[in-house]
Amino acid sequence: MRIGVLGAARIAPAALIKPARAVDGIEVAAIAARDRGRAAAFAAKHGIPAVHDSYQDLLADPSLDAVYIPLPNGRHAQWILAALDAGKHVLGEKPLTANAAQAREVQAAAERTGLVVMEAFHYRYHPVAARMAEIVHGGELGRIRRVETSMCFPLPIFSDIRYQYDLAGGALMDAGCYAVHCLRLLSPVEPRVLAARALTMRRDPRVDRAMTADFDLGDGARGRIRASMWSSTLLSLRARVVGERGTLTVDNYAAPQVFHRFRVTVDGRRRRERFGGETTYARQLKAFVRGGPANLTPPADSVATMTVIDEVYRAAGLPARR
Repeated sequence: MRIGVLGAARIAPAALIKPARAVDGIEVAAIAARDRGRAAAFAAKHGIPAVHDSYQDLLADPSLDAVYIPLPNGRHAQWILAALDAGKHVLGEKPLTANAAQAREVQAAAERTGLVVMEAFHYRYHPVAARMAEIVHGGELGRIRRVETSMCFPLPIFSDIRYQYDLAGGALMDAGCYAVHCLRLLSPVEPRVLAARALTMRRDPRVDRAMTADFDLGDGARGRIRASMWSSTLLSLRARVVGERGTLTVDNYAAPQVFHRFRVTVDGRRRRERFGGETTYARQLKAFVRGGPANLTPPADSVATMTVIDEVYRAAGLPARR
């Protein structure tokens, strides 16, 4: 599979270029950016053989099978749809779109073309995520009473595109999409938003720098997500599930290859589990090549995630992204 990259994004080396070297059957073959000079410099640094003058030129390249799209959130849907129209499979950075309506449009286009669209929630392809879901949904903890997920990290560079409303920025979109997705993975049913509270930017009160939201998870269970790019909670990447018989706590569910702590307590007995092997990104790429059931984050999943995100923004009194 020959993949082209739309945009010389900072995440591309870790998410695609480096893992592609370790995955058979994948070549990062071309790149385009708004500035051709920047694309050329990026290509020279990372050994990408072809540089195109524009995104449209790259999509028209018949030698490419797929594209990776790490553009700002607000530009995802436009270029995913363009890539599908050009006959390319798509690996799109999360969140896949700016809102649920766009996600439904992408889902319809993927179904119409029969092409693979994968949202790059790389953590979902690691054994840590599979094991979390197995423990929770397999009944080991008993009936679930509470699910809490967080994704908080400091980003005090307020000129960053992740703080720009017109590019579909905000803490819930950038950090929080992980927390929402993981909450959905571990919840007994699809979460229903009960309340949400945002800390917003002074220069643009439409943009959240932190978000907390509470959920009804059915049968009396409750959920909470915390997301932050700048708040008193500087760092938290945790998933915690409380059941009638015990608890599951996972630190750093999002990038477990770097570090993780996986703890289970059932009927008073405690244990730790450890996971090694390939990185989340390498596993994701292998699943992308296989497609079909290997795609754990297809557009239908993106629609569900973006529906929750839209509802959280509404509950917090903020406009959904566009």
